[in-house]
Amino acid sequence: MQPERKPEKMRPSWTLDDVPWERFDSSRVDPGHLKAIKGACMVEHHSDDYVAYLCSVFHDDPAFQAEARAWGIDELRHGQALRRWCELADPSFNFEARFARFKAGGHQLPTQAVKSVRGSRTKELVARCFVESGTSAFYSAMRDATDEPVLRHICHRIAGDEYRHYRLFYSNKKRYGAIEKPSMWAGLWIALARLAESGDDELAYAYYCGNGLTAPYRRRRYATAFARRTLPLYRYEHVTKGLAMTFKAAGLKPRGRAGRCLTQIGWFVFRTYAWSLCRVSA
Repeated sequence: MQPERKPEKMRPSWTLDDVPWERFDSSRVDPGHLKAIKGACMVEHHSDDYVAYLCSVFHDDPAFQAEARAWGIDELRHGQALRRWCELADPSFNFEARFARFKAGGHQLPTQAVKSVRGSRTKELVARCFVESGTSAFYSAMRDATDEPVLRHICHRIAGDEYRHYRLFYSNKKRYGAIEKPSMWAGLWIALARLAESGDDELAYAYYCGNGLTAPYRRRRYATAFARRTLPLYRYEHVTKGLAMTFKAAGLKPRGRAGRCLTQIGWFVFRTYAWSLCRVSA
């Protein structure tokens, strides 16, 4: 049982009405960016299952449950904004049908789990920190790559939210880490395991369903297709900031000698892999 505390306030920093929809410019829509955003739109709308899972795992922590629900509301707003942009960019985009298909056959979470699939609550929060750092980097990279004004605005807003979410999960990670005391190596292992899962069925299937594809589904093919359209967009600052956030959550000082060395290795590996994807047909 955790001591009672007040949940951190997470008031929405923006609404759909704050987006300058009137500035949408169809001539500046990149087809590859549109395909990636259609996939991201599916994942952002899937937050309700993650909220249920987190509330079940943290069943005796009402303050964190309230924060998780507020996080889920933010994620849903992200999905709504991306959906509306996709509908402007592609009037034939049938979100309801494509999302129903994604929900029916996509990534399933144990929403009634009373223990984290990561092994502990601290490790669960490290994994969440990794996801938030990755999504913040993704939307920052898309913001800096697109010429379409509305998409740039939305991605800037979402990237800021994801960084705020990272800080929320990180503060709870420190609280639980003080009790469970996991090793730095355990944290790094969880981060690496979550990195390996970034090519799992959720993203691949979201890309497949979001784009209304009808060819037989193959996880590796569509995970590669999504990565091929997104990873080359990342700049040095996007990757290194994401790595620093991940290392910090794992318990490694990102500005220390080991952290700086691992960051440079990570950047080299990332760029090598991203370059190799450009030679693969989607």
